[in-house]
Amino acid sequence: MTVTVATLGFPRIGPKRELKTALESHWSGRTDAQVLLAAAADLRAQTWKRQRDLGATVVPSNDFSLYDHVLDTTSMVGAVPAIYGWAGKQVDLQTYFAMARGAQDGTVVETCGHGHVHAGEGAPAAEMTKWFDTNYHYLVPEFTADQTFRLASVKVVDEYLEAKTLGIDTRPVLLGPMTYLLLGKPAAEHLIG
Repeated sequence: MTVTVATLGFPRIGPKRELKTALESHWSGRTDAQVLLAAAADLRAQTWKRQRDLGATVVPSNDFSLYDHVLDTTSMVGAVPAIYGWAGKQVDLQTYFAMARGAQDGTVVETCGHGHVHAGEGAPAAEMTKWFDTNYHYLVPEFTADQTFRLASVKVVDEYLEAKTLGIDTRPVLLGPMTYLLLGKPAAEHLIG
């Protein structure tokens, strides 16, 4: 008898908190985006291989995030609030982190332990709230009355193909569209345009 073993996701921080270290180094300006993205790719590769080597037959991809999976979905569907000055093409790392941490004149401002800025000091970070009734948080998507969605990040495909090059066939993890919409809120009019 063959038993299928599937995992739904895997902790992304790394066994020695490597993701946290890489993010903090990038945010402080000690390393550039390429160093951060290389560290992230290394963590993903280690995680996929570990799951495979431990006997998982269905290994997830797209369960890794540089910040949170709801923000990744916001980037994927191009639901970036106007306050971040996004040009409407692929969501870049600067825009992604501006939504996560806030920015002033295109740079992240360190005003609290999480790097968020306050209203009136450039673009504030998106609202953060608890994931249901847990201690985990996510960035709340904001939707306008005329909201449109379009593909603005292919992270899910990139990570699937990344695993494939390592010889690991994965099952991509996606936040469901209804869950995504229900986690969101109407945009405050004073923040738009």
